[in-house]
Amino acid sequence: MPARFPIAVLAAAVTLAAAVAPASAGPKSSGRFPETLPALHAEPDPADRGRIVDARGREVLLRGINVDVLADLWRSSELPTVQPFLPGDLALLRGMGFNVVRLQLSWSRIEPRPGAYDEAYLAEAERYIRTFRGAGMYTIVDLHQDAWGASLAARPGEQCPPGLQPAIGWDGAPAWATLVADAVPRCFSQAREINPAVEAAWAALWDDAPGPDTFGIRTRYASMLGHVARRLSAHDSVAGYDVINEPAAFTPEHRAALADLYSSALREIRAGERLAKAPPRLVLFQPDVRWSFRGRGAPPDFARDRDVVYAPHAYARPVGRSSFQVARDEARQFGGAPVFIGEWGTEPDRGAEFSAHQDLQDTFAVGSALWTWREGCGSPRMFAAGPSAKPWGLYDVDCRWNATVNVRDRLARRLTRAYVRAAPGRLHGQRYAASSGRFSAAGEAPAGNEQTLLVFYPGSKHPEARFRARGLTNLHAVRTPGEGRFVVAIPRGVWSLEIGPRLR
Repeated sequence: MPARFPIAVLAAAVTLAAAVAPASAGPKSSGRFPETLPALHAEPDPADRGRIVDARGREVLLRGINVDVLADLWRSSELPTVQPFLPGDLALLRGMGFNVVRLQLSWSRIEPRPGAYDEAYLAEAERYIRTFRGAGMYTIVDLHQDAWGASLAARPGEQCPPGLQPAIGWDGAPAWATLVADAVPRCFSQAREINPAVEAAWAALWDDAPGPDTFGIRTRYASMLGHVARRLSAHDSVAGYDVINEPAAFTPEHRAALADLYSSALREIRAGERLAKAPPRLVLFQPDVRWSFRGRGAPPDFARDRDVVYAPHAYARPVGRSSFQVARDEARQFGGAPVFIGEWGTEPDRGAEFSAHQDLQDTFAVGSALWTWREGCGSPRMFAAGPSAKPWGLYDVDCRWNATVNVRDRLARRLTRAYVRAAPGRLHGQRYAASSGRFSAAGEAPAGNEQTLLVFYPGSKHPEARFRARGLTNLHAVRTPGEGRFVVAIPRGVWSLEIGPRLR
């Protein structure tokens, strides 16, 4: 729970506009982020809460968004399944203060044939990692899937049992790893995972059934993760790897197999990192897909090290404290691992729900990645939702012409919030009131600290904001893209900071 933040000593009380450092101290004309992005690791804490910490000893809150530009999605029409990532997209995300992108990669693209990896695809992923790094954003590499894979779309003329309808395809596994008998119908009712073919494909994975080269497909999946880690872990801005998105493991036997997959994936990732001569990155693991909507149900524990992060998805409605508290409680079953909400969000016109969710993220001091940046008009979700559906994301898109109409400014402004990006030692709490612009934070730095506190504040929303502080030295502001501010200081012991337009 966040602490109250009394300000006993006023170390600074000047407007942010007047406190901008000289141009040479701020972002260069290239727009590159003025700090490096140190490698991250986890510090588990079963008594309180686990934290994500950088190589400088600073607690880091990761706040950002999902980007699917490299996802391999089932194609339903001539409309593109994903939107291109443009320079304006990067400027928008950077101006919102985000510091992480959860980047979807597809097994079907990484390993198009058993044991054969598409290095050009991974090189493209590296280009995005470098692009995000230049804008001050870490990358979480997400091995994404929905309803197993694109090859499970209904076949031409598919006849379905009463009450079911022919299935569309989704994304994830390659066709060679989709071990489903021809006689199994590709049909579903309402939930895309409740489909005989999808269930059979997952069962084959949990059983580690042999693929076309006789190796088990679960074994192949873990080996693929090791190769990805070997290729990408050389980049310190790779925060970590999300092992498998929203797995469908519903029986006790399949849940046990999911734990085995997490154990083997962790071993393979660590082996890949050693070959890359890189320190261990974070390994994110999820409960099964049902957690997304009911807000509970941890997977079994597994053979793990310290650098794991519990990463459920939080779509449950109404937005409430219970899912966040459950996530923290369940993380204690894994040694007190940090919690990161890998996906959350709602329809773009439900503004109050976005704000309520973000307030709870602050209350529980968890990171998150919003779903999503920009949705393709030809994506499976849009096809399933029907012609009247609105694409999710930061952009209003007219799917009659696949044309971006405009940025959803109200949504973007609502999502642009003050937060502590990095705090030496321990962050005790933070609070932001979007209506007033009032932000407060407090923490405690270790003795002799010389590392910087880094706070993002949306100066364009609150241009007359001032700050005051206790226990902070060298306190100043640096202009960011999008007319925001980074408030930078060196904490000495216990510290507190307030920022707002009407501070006295």
